[in-house]
Amino acid sequence: MPEVNKSTIKQLIEYIATSLVEDGREVKVTESTKENYTVMELSVSSADLGKVIGKNGQTARAIRTLVNAAASKAGDKIIFEIKE
Repeated sequence: MPEVNKSTIKQLIEYIATSLVEDGREVKVTESTKENYTVMELSVSSADLGKVIGKNGQTARAIRTLVNAAASKAGDKIIFEIKE
């Protein structure tokens, strides 16, 4: 089983987002470290924003759940945000 770390979590976010959007070239995940946690911010084209957020935010919530589970396994605290 592969080791879970920030790099693999970033790749997971990129993979999910690229699978959801029309223009995968616009998918970018930026990572910034705060005091005791990391923020991973996803940006996509404005036309694809709704696909990543989903109806009533369900898709965004599902991505957050996966990120939190992976971060917990890695022993990290990661906040997932979608840049609008």
